[in-house]
Amino acid sequence: MAAVYRSGLRLSWHGLSPCGWSSQRSIQTLRVFSGDLGRMPAGVRDFVERSARLCQPEGIHICDGTEAENTATLTLLQQQGLIRKLPKYNNCWLARTDPKDVARVESKTVIVTPSQRDTVPLPAGGARGQLGNWMSPAEFQQAVDERFPGCMQGRTMYVLPFSMGPVGSPLSRIGVQLTDSPYVVASMRIMTRLGTPVLQALGDGDFVKCLHSVGQPLTGPGEPVSQWPCNPEKTLIGHVPDQREIVSFGSGYGGNSLLGKKCFALRIASRLARDEGWLAEHMLILGITSPAGKKHYVAAAFPSACGKTNLAMMRPALPGWKVECVGDDIAWMRFDSDGRLRAINPENGFFGVAPGTSATTNPNAMATIQSNTLFTNVAETSDGGVYWEGIDQPLPPGVTVTSWLGKAWKPGMWGRGVRTHPPGLSTLMI
Repeated sequence: MAAVYRSGLRLSWHGLSPCGWSSQRSIQTLRVFSGDLGRMPAGVRDFVERSARLCQPEGIHICDGTEAENTATLTLLQQQGLIRKLPKYNNCWLARTDPKDVARVESKTVIVTPSQRDTVPLPAGGARGQLGNWMSPAEFQQAVDERFPGCMQGRTMYVLPFSMGPVGSPLSRIGVQLTDSPYVVASMRIMTRLGTPVLQALGDGDFVKCLHSVGQPLTGPGEPVSQWPCNPEKTLIGHVPDQREIVSFGSGYGGNSLLGKKCFALRIASRLARDEGWLAEHMLILGITSPAGKKHYVAAAFPSACGKTNLAMMRPALPGWKVECVGDDIAWMRFDSDGRLRAINPENGFFGVAPGTSATTNPNAMATIQSNTLFTNVAETSDGGVYWEGIDQPLPPGVTVTSWLGKAWKPGMWGRGVRTHPPGLSTLMI
């Protein structure tokens, strides 16, 4: 039975905040389906209350990160028709998104600062730079006011306390994401350390505030924009470094909705790192041990989809050598008191691009994805498996393929019913 929590707090934060926008109601009755809002740290409770008044969800679920909760989340997604179980593997699932919600939307991803120069360079002659998108606080406020009021009506607001890095580590940082997407809940449990232990470690400390909505309320006028919950015409991903806040609207795709990844671990973390004297970089971390037993750690920078995961998970061909993967995407680094550069992988799982991954290019990945993996926008085989370009596996006799668009595919149909969207993903826990 849902608990009832009443709050009379007003909606007003200092500065720009995703939960400081106006509401006509001064008192809101919040239904709590799971967890105890009254026992949460004061700062987190305040964030949840203000966000709930703005977004008006049907109720609140405070995630504890348990296996039972994860099973219930996957069951809910299956009942909603958003994921399918893959019987060929152990606890593996397949999701298909809306064709308009398949990748990070860089053109709608902005950094909000008072001065444009704080975000992007201003080339002479007025040329437009390619290093990011800036939005003024006033413009961002207007964009938010047009999107978030009532955006979660009919949906559950999930409260996700998560740690980037091991819980309690001096290099780790904590965030709290609010979302109306159970797909995000299942994915964030893979990609971060999520649940009650994070709240216990946080106490009254600082945390990064993350607010996400698919932008498709279940009540009110109008038809749903998409069967896959999203609102691509109004997608916006905003970062407010001064306030340590992230706001995402309209996309359910991982890169736009899993706010612990690029949004926190790179964009906000790079500001934290600048202020605190460390580094947040788009780099893999691996350990290499020689036949003599001498071990070195290597950090390497590659852009997205250029081979970081394959290198980080390399299986050495030279006898006696050993390679261990610490992280395949993001590195947080700090010099210790002895002047040695230390690094952690702030993530807890892999969020990999599937096309091109095979037993030849990445045998460790192919072995790992046989269990506990959430696939997105890859093809499905009739025997309950997955398929994609470059998988380098012949289809067994009689096995057919259904593309990520739900259409039949046969060998030789290249360009006519592509079986995997280019950024088709696999999300799995380390």
